[in-house]
Amino acid sequence: MVYTKEDIMRLVKEQEIEFIRLQFTDIFGQLKNVAITSSQIEKAVNNQIMFDGSSIEGFVRIDESDQYLYPDLKSFRVFPWRPAHGKVARLICDVHNPDGSSFQGDPRYVLKRAIEKARAMGYDTFNVGPEAEFFLFQTDEEGKPTTKTNDEAGYFDLGPLDHGEGTRREICMALEQMHFEIEASHHEVAAGQHEIDFKYEEALHAADNIMTFKLAVKTLAQRNGLHATFMPKPIFGVAGSGMHTNMSLFKNGKNVFYDPDGEKGLSKEAYSFIAGLLYHVKGMAAVTNPLVNSYKRLVPGYEAPCYLAWSASNRSALIRIPASRGQSTRVELRSPDPACNPYLAFAVCLAAGLDGIEKGMTPPAEVTENIFAMDRAARKEHGIENLPGSLEEAIQALEGDRLILDTLGAHVADHYIAGKKAEWDEYRTRVSSWERDKYMINY
Repeated sequence: MVYTKEDIMRLVKEQEIEFIRLQFTDIFGQLKNVAITSSQIEKAVNNQIMFDGSSIEGFVRIDESDQYLYPDLKSFRVFPWRPAHGKVARLICDVHNPDGSSFQGDPRYVLKRAIEKARAMGYDTFNVGPEAEFFLFQTDEEGKPTTKTNDEAGYFDLGPLDHGEGTRREICMALEQMHFEIEASHHEVAAGQHEIDFKYEEALHAADNIMTFKLAVKTLAQRNGLHATFMPKPIFGVAGSGMHTNMSLFKNGKNVFYDPDGEKGLSKEAYSFIAGLLYHVKGMAAVTNPLVNSYKRLVPGYEAPCYLAWSASNRSALIRIPASRGQSTRVELRSPDPACNPYLAFAVCLAAGLDGIEKGMTPPAEVTENIFAMDRAARKEHGIENLPGSLEEAIQALEGDRLILDTLGAHVADHYIAGKKAEWDEYRTRVSSWERDKYMINY
């Protein structure tokens, strides 16, 4: 849907919308907003709404705090879960400096730069289809989340075993009202775990959609007395939540990953894109898997990929090529988790793949065996390496990958790494309940 400034001002008046949220995302993937009343909508669509950037972690220093919000007019939507009276709408915004230039620390701008690089190489569209999983937990008397699910369902099960089904249906209906095209909705492997898949989009729109999706899921779960979390591994001993990321590149309207005469129906560019991802995936990990907790998902035995390999069918591989060919040919990276900042994650994935294409990289041979069943010696024989085992290792890999640092840009990279090092130090020095249970009595 393409709106003009005049369209939006008219809709706000006609639909009696009282508040408009001007939304943007910080470098750690947290959704922020400046709420304005309908009387300010003309200022908003003319890029005149200012906010204090020094109050947002990783944005700017206090002596350079004024920043402006430039709404993406295509993103205008009314929140369907708000009351009919006193409606609330939103606009997703880019962050700009007072002189009108794009703010280097805006994650949306980081992704736009990566897309521009693809265009300069002749690729007009980078499509992304994310599959974000989440858990629905019960809350206690104070409304705080528990780890109880009231749900004994498993993969693709239906109610009455799946008590989250009603909430999942409400989420799907709300998203469709916001112009999402929902392709599938189902229960996942673990009790209380769910997945809603929506149609792939051009990368910037897909990242916007993930931020909207997270907001809708959390808001509607809370309204139903549940807590939704995109934490990668909330419960020990069960599957964690991933965000498998399906990617395809187009040139002149044609999917460049497809070659009917190529091995497995894949083009040379597809193989080089895969090789680029495998080459940079360790350096990307701190972005695609950004939390201390992320690395508790990336362990053998729970379907989460932790070994560097690719396959056309093998679900234990890090990169899978789904069966569809033609315009639907795509590369699926299975390591990202839903806690990531989607703008930064898609930017580094695209940059890694393009680097593979630019340098004509060739991936290692396909691995068709179950990697989880291999011992260390067998993996070594196949040349299969591991993803970083902790956030600390991932930060070190990021600091050593010049392409990923350049893709993020100096501002984002410096603030992101500083924030993640602080997170690791806080975790490293904290005494856990596991330690108390393990050592308090014996020692």
